[in-house]
Amino acid sequence: MGGSMRDVKSKKEVDEVVRGGSPVVLHFWASWCEASKHMDQLFSHLSTDFPLAHFLRVEAEEQPEISEAYSVSAVPYFVFCKDGKTFDTLEGADPSSLANKVAKVAGSPNPGEAAAPASLGMAAGSAVLETVKELAKENDSSKVKSQVQPGLSGPLKKRLQQLMDSHPVMLFMKGSPEEPKCGFSRKVVDVLKKEKVKFGSFDILSDLEVRDGLKKFSNWPTYPQLYCKGELLGGCDIVIAMHESGELQQVFKDHGIDTNDEAKVTEPENAKGGISKSTDLSTTLSSRLESLINSSPVMLFMKGKPDEPKCGFSRKVVEILQQENLSSTIYQGGAYWGIRHCVGDAKSGELKKILHEKGILPKETIQDRLKKLIASSPVMLFMKGTPDAPRCGFSSKVVNALREEGVNFGYFDILTDDEVRQGLKAFSNWPTYPQLYYKSEMIGGCDIVMELRNNGELKSTLSE
Repeated sequence: MGGSMRDVKSKKEVDEVVRGGSPVVLHFWASWCEASKHMDQLFSHLSTDFPLAHFLRVEAEEQPEISEAYSVSAVPYFVFCKDGKTFDTLEGADPSSLANKVAKVAGSPNPGEAAAPASLGMAAGSAVLETVKELAKENDSSKVKSQVQPGLSGPLKKRLQQLMDSHPVMLFMKGSPEEPKCGFSRKVVDVLKKEKVKFGSFDILSDLEVRDGLKKFSNWPTYPQLYCKGELLGGCDIVIAMHESGELQQVFKDHGIDTNDEAKVTEPENAKGGISKSTDLSTTLSSRLESLINSSPVMLFMKGKPDEPKCGFSRKVVEILQQENLSSTIYQGGAYWGIRHCVGDAKSGELKKILHEKGILPKETIQDRLKKLIASSPVMLFMKGTPDAPRCGFSSKVVNALREEGVNFGYFDILTDDEVRQGLKAFSNWPTYPQLYYKSEMIGGCDIVMELRNNGELKSTLSE
C-alpha cells in the first residue's frame, strides 16, 4: 500500500516493492547532512499528496548494498521507479525538481489536473515552506548563473580573494552575525560562537556581484560559506558536522587560529599524518593511528575494501584513486582530503598535481601527455580553434569533411597550449596543423584528409 513513508532495512525489501510495479520513490539520506533533513520533510509531505506511490527512506551509509545497487555517491539522492524499472534520479537539494519528478512518476493526485503538491503550499507548514523556498531559490539561482554567467573578471576575482583573506576565519552569510537573514547562516554563526573563535563576515545580500561571483569562484552553489585562511571549509551542513565531531576545532588549531581556550596547544613541527599532539587520544591509540596513516604514501580510511566498498562515498574515492593509477584520502604528509575535496580536486586535475608534487606519482612528461590526448577519443583532431569556430582554413576544411561524413570526433585547440603545439610536431614528425588521428594512429593533415574524402575512403578509414 502506498501513500506513506517508511524506512527500509534490506535490498530484498526494496526489490520486492519495486517489482510490484507501482510508483516508488527512494530517498537516500545521511544523519549528518543538513540538506537531507530538510528534503526529508518535503519527502514526507509528498508521500501524503501521492497516495498511490511508495515512499522509501534509505540511510545511505548504513545500507551499503542498496546504495551500491543504485550507484549512490552523494546525499540527498532520490530514485524514481515505475513498472519495476528505474524511471529517473535526482541528486542534491532541489525541492522543485523533487516535486515535479514525483508528480511525473506517480501522476497527479487529481486526474486531469496539474500536480500541485500540498508540500509546496500551506499543508507543508510555515517552517518547511520557508526551507523549501530557500533551497529552491539557491538552486534556481545557481542553475541560471551556470548557464548564462560568463567567466569572472580579473578585478572580481581579486576582490573575492581579498575578502576571503581579510580575516583568518571568514563567513559569507545572509545578514550579519547579530541579525542573520536565514536559518542556515544563523546556525553557522552559533557554531563559531561555540568554538569561541573570532571571525569576519560579509553580507552577500548587500552585494549581488559578490553573491553570484563567489558561487562560481568557490564552485559552491549556496550560502553560507565558511573560509579558514582563504580555504573553503564548506556550508552549513559540513560546518555543523565538523563542529560536532571536533574536527572544526582541530582545523582552527592547525591553522593557528586563537579559539580563546584556557590552554592553547599547537601541533609540533614534527607531527606527521595530521595527528595532533593536543588531542585527548591515548598515547597507544595515537601511536597506532600515526602508524596506520603513514603506512603508505597514500592511505585511504574507508568502509569496506577497495574491491568491495561498503558505501557509495568510499567507492567514489576508490574509483578516483584507481583512475589516477594509485593502488590505494587520504592522509598523506600531514594533509587530509574529504570526499567533497577529493572529487572536486580530481575533476580539476588538482589531485594529480598534488600527488606529482609529493613524489607519489612520477612527473608526467610531454610525451605521456600527448599520448593521453591522442587516445582521448577514437577520432582525434588537433586543430587551430574549435569545430564551431576554426581559426584557419585548413582546420575548417577538415572539420567540414568529418561532419559531412557523420564522423564523431574529439578535438584539441593547439592555440591554447604552446607546449602541446610544439611538442606534437616533434612527436608525430608532422610540421603543420591540423593533424587527424584514429585509434592513436596518425592519419595525416588537411591534404590527406581531403584526398580520402574525395576518394570516398574517409569514413571507412575512420571506422576500421
